[in-house]
This record gives sequence, structure tokens and C-alpha cells, in this order.
Amino acid sequence: MRTRLLLCAVAATIAAVAAPVALAGRDPQVAGLQVALRAKGLYGGAIDGIRGPLTIHGVSEFQRAHHLRVTGHADRRTRRALGALGRPLYGTRLLARGEIGWDVAVLQYLLVRHGITVPVNGYFGGPTLRGVRRFQRRARLAADGIVGPNTRAALAGRAPRTPRRVGSIASVRFLLDHWAAHYGVNVHLVRGLAWMESGYNNRLVSSTGARGIMQIEPYTWRFVETVLIGRRVRHGPSGNIHVGVAYLHHLLYDFHGDERHALAGWYQGEGAVRAHGMYKDTRVFVKDVLSLAARM
Repeated sequence: MRTRLLLCAVAATIAAVAAPVALAGRDPQVAGLQVALRAKGLYGGAIDGIRGPLTIHGVSEFQRAHHLRVTGHADRRTRRALGALGRPLYGTRLLARGEIGWDVAVLQYLLVRHGITVPVNGYFGGPTLRGVRRFQRRARLAADGIVGPNTRAALAGRAPRTPRRVGSIASVRFLLDHWAAHYGVNVHLVRGLAWMESGYNNRLVSSTGARGIMQIEPYTWRFVETVLIGRRVRHGPSGNIHVGVAYLHHLLYDFHGDERHALAGWYQGEGAVRAHGMYKDTRVFVKDVLSLAARM
């Protein structure tokens, strides 16, 4: 977390970094707000950087629920109450793998606006790292995966396309909760894992072919259908979550309810965890998901 002193640079940062997008009626900082609200189940619109009625309503509902002055504006107190995804504002620090926050969500939004598919969830994991490096190579910058002034300046250029709306966030949360209850898996763990994997985006497809809200690999889908469930599962948001939670339930059973090792098996592979223990990047993934689960 950053101190209040860092917020002094916000006005200059917005002017220098967000101006080209703001001219088109979009403010990247608003995208960070929308992601924070979406994680709370208070925003179901597109992550588009437009402070429209749905965004204002979501802020107002959050403020009302937390006994804050209801203004519809995400002031400093509101951002603090939003927790890890409510700060720091974009442009106030360097960003690298492992960071969490509002500014990471803005970074992800800008990458998507530049046609680079990453989960927009406020967590700088492997997919975001690869997305940053891809953008840096395209912009003829050092592809070090670290987002500093030069990368921010390149991202502030006019973006070629707008991400499309992908269904209702409320319906995704309903399905996550439904299948978690069906399999008796901790609902917060399921929410945190789904958010970490995709930011609840069912259209997300990784470079390895993992798909949907839970980012299921084709071979995992087949294993769940043939071994765990014993029938075909229809592809779609519900089916994707069904398969993901069924597989997570299997991992929890095999690791005797140990959430850390179950998540490691999800990320690294069950056999590899048993043979080699957790790899370094696996430990980071597990820590991030458990951190998310504690907030969701």
C-alpha cells in the first residue's frame, strides 16, 4: 500500500497519461474503479473507462453499504474502503509481477484496449506479465515486464478497439456460488480462483488453450467429464464453472483438504506437486489466490 503522499502526483499523472483516452470520453482510472466494483458484485457493465450511470450507481450503493457520504464519486475514503483493489491510482508506482491494486486493473484495461488479451482482475500474474512484454516489444521498448513511465506513455496512445461486454457479473457470481455449494467447496476460494484466472471473463482464451471463467485446459475438461462426472458437460459459463469446481473438489480431496496444495495442483499439476513440491511461481499463485479468497 502507498501513503497519502503518493496521491499528490495523481492530477499530473492523469493529465500526462490518460489525456489521449479521455479525449474519447474515457478515463482509464474509471476502469480501475469499475474492476473494484465488479469484484464486490456492484457493477455488471463493461470495463470501458466511462463514468456512466451503472458506475455511479455502483459507487453509490457501495458508499451506502459502508456508511460513507453518498456522492457517486470514488473519493479517497471510498477507495480506501474498497480495499486492495481501491488503490493505488494508476501512475503512482512501478508495476511488476505480483502487484495487486487499482493501478494493475487500469494497466490490464489499457492492454486490452491495445488488443492484448489479459484477465482484467487487478492482479499482475503471468498472463499480465506476458501481455506487458508483448506490448513493450510492439512499442520497441525493453521487454522487461516492468511498467514504468515509458511503458505508461506508450499505453496512453490511442487504442484501436474497445473490449466488449461479457455478460452479467451477478450471474457469474451466482454460478460460482451455486457450484461451490453443490460440491461443498469454500465459496470464497472458488470466487478468488475464478477472479485470479480470468477476472470473471468467460471469453478469455490463454496462449495454451485454457478457456473461460475458470481457464480450463482441454485435457482437464476431458478428465473431469470422463473420470469425475461421467458425462458430457455443455460448454458455456455454467459448464466452465461446473468443470472447474469439480476439478478443484477433486484436488482438495486428493490433498486431504489442504487448500494450498490443491491450488498448487491446479496451477502446476498434481503429479508435479507430489514429485517436486511447489515451484516458485506456484507459491506466488497460491498466495495470490488465498489473498483474493480472504477478500471475496
